[in-house]
Amino acid sequence: MKKILVIEDNTDVRENLQEILELSGFEVVVAEDGTVGVDLAVSERPDLILCDVMMPKLDGFGVLNILSKRADTSDIPFVFLTAKTEKEDFRRGMNLGADDYVTKPFYKDELLAVVETRLKKSERLKKFNRTEEGLNSFINEAKGYEELKKLSSDRRHKDYKKRDILFEEGDTPRYLYFISKGQVKIFKTNDIGKEYIINIRNAGEFIGYTALIKGEPYSFSAVALEDTGVNLIPKEDFLKLIYVNRDVASRLIKMLADNVSEKEGQLLQLAYNSVRKRVAEAVLLLHDRYSKEGVEDIHILREDLARIVGTAKESVIRTLTEFKDDGFIDIKDGAIRILNKKKLESLPT
Repeated sequence: MKKILVIEDNTDVRENLQEILELSGFEVVVAEDGTVGVDLAVSERPDLILCDVMMPKLDGFGVLNILSKRADTSDIPFVFLTAKTEKEDFRRGMNLGADDYVTKPFYKDELLAVVETRLKKSERLKKFNRTEEGLNSFINEAKGYEELKKLSSDRRHKDYKKRDILFEEGDTPRYLYFISKGQVKIFKTNDIGKEYIINIRNAGEFIGYTALIKGEPYSFSAVALEDTGVNLIPKEDFLKLIYVNRDVASRLIKMLADNVSEKEGQLLQLAYNSVRKRVAEAVLLLHDRYSKEGVEDIHILREDLARIVGTAKESVIRTLTEFKDDGFIDIKDGAIRILNKKKLESLPT
């Protein structure tokens, strides 16, 4: 059952809305002013918010402004209830990211049509599976919004061979990269030409969005670790998806944020864990990535593994040998296979 939050200071209107929505099969949460509404939006996480514009304490514009800046509420569809029809109010609401308006007094069928439409669009955008087809479906759904109809169809697919360069540190960003198959190494090079691997990106992940948003050159390089397929989304389209429509932008940002949180965790592990623990964490990370592709054995050069861990190749080789002697892993023809995942996960820092 979908949950709807109604924020309305007029008791009669609030109760009328609650009755209509409950009789139509929705769970309804009500708030008598904007401050209470913000608190309920955070605690209840509704599927949609209906909010009056003119209210004491905190008006509807203030409510939307607060909720649109929170990661946990920014993607909730937001519909204004207003008796005011001046163009300035509509323009202000749309600039803040409102999804729609219902003008009071309203007809029951009109209200329910807006609610159903916004819920369906939001639900479709959330159903993103990390494949090339899923990406195309997401963008095609986004083109259903009036302001995004002119998204280009120039989403080229490009195949890279092992060791091919996607882009280099210092290049000007032109695309958002989506990996449809294969793996990509993300790395930096210091003043004497030594590489440090920041991360390894897998199928279903994005690369290069930070540089596009900041409008700065790439701060790292990207190279295919194996035969890799990539979808190229033009910079102009990516910026439209981020800035033009709040619902689309919120969903895209959540898709990108999966990568950010994982990277933050890896950097913390590199900073504070022992070499032995860091090798174990790196092997576990690679195991998770390979297993998503149905592959048990980890194929990686010891030099590359050392760069992920942030230590010398000799230290990695010695630690892997210890893990093999302890029965945690097996090594055959250079490939690593985990035998006791729990033991690796429980190593002390």
